[in-house]
Amino acid sequence: MDDRVHEHAEVLVDWSARIERGDHVVVRVAEGAHDLAVAVAEKLGERGATIATSYAADEVSRAYLRAHDGDFATPAQELALYEAADAVLSLGGGRNTFATADVDGATRQASATAVDPVREARLATDWVSTVHPTRSLAQQAGMSYAAYQDFVYDAVLRDWEALAGEMQELTSVLSAGSEVRLVTETTDLTMSIEGRTAVNSAASVAYDSHNLPSGEVFTAPYATEGTVHFDVPMTVSGSRIRDVTLRFEDGQVVEHSAAVGEEALTDVLDTDPGARRLGELGIGMNRGIDRVTDNILFDEKMGDTVHLAVGRAYDACVPDGEAGNDSAVHVDLITDVSDDSRLVVDGEVIQRNGRFRWEEGFDAGASA
Repeated sequence: MDDRVHEHAEVLVDWSARIERGDHVVVRVAEGAHDLAVAVAEKLGERGATIATSYAADEVSRAYLRAHDGDFATPAQELALYEAADAVLSLGGGRNTFATADVDGATRQASATAVDPVREARLATDWVSTVHPTRSLAQQAGMSYAAYQDFVYDAVLRDWEALAGEMQELTSVLSAGSEVRLVTETTDLTMSIEGRTAVNSAASVAYDSHNLPSGEVFTAPYATEGTVHFDVPMTVSGSRIRDVTLRFEDGQVVEHSAAVGEEALTDVLDTDPGARRLGELGIGMNRGIDRVTDNILFDEKMGDTVHLAVGRAYDACVPDGEAGNDSAVHVDLITDVSDDSRLVVDGEVIQRNGRFRWEEGFDAGASA
């Protein structure tokens, strides 16, 4: 086994999930993530945690969803598993990234709604999602398997404490801010962030961060107005989506289009009322991720990108006693801000053409 698999497991268990003796841990294992699961199980045993494993294969999900009559019930057994867990580690890495592409939208929506209590129980734990490099993911990224392995481990095996320090300045700006405006050649969007907390997503639950790799700062916007264009292609629920445009009025999507995958986009937005509102504004700051790979776990963290998610907001961004946007979905869409763009907070440009105001090469420009 590649030594980097063991390093990946150690970062996941110790830095990301902060597992301690006696913790009850659920490990969700994709069909291609066997080696990582073995290494994670070894680390959990060394730490004195308890472990329960579950099999998370897209082809299994496809078979179930296509055979079902559509009248879904909440799986009480899975709900009980997560309610008893202290942490949930999800190890992605399937054999076919489009395995569920032929499951119809209505079935997806009904299933997502039925399992919403399960998702809420999982999100109430110290959960972390990561991915094991597989040949199918390498193929999707347009890379050789060896090159993709190097890419993944370069993104995962980082000095996360140092990156957290670099991201803190943006975290402070967004946490103190009231309004964000994103402007590109095809986008002019305004969002309120007043009263919301920004999260320094440094790949650890200690930072309210739940992805490995990570490297973004995110918050939960609301009162969205204007138009945004997403030019980074991606796969959503097994369907390819490209060149998405959303127009917002009074905080919700009133018009949408996509050059590719518009039907899949419509299915997402029609899931429930919250699916037409924003749940996240995220700004990528991990410059170790240097290319688009059609995997949201990596692509949304890439430097020179901004992503917005329709659907559920994360509780970490919302004050105690208040509720953020609620939905059965959380779907990220990404736009490239490396050229002809600016990100403005309360009238002050904090990022222009991908460079932050505290970085070398920042162009102060003339207009906000």
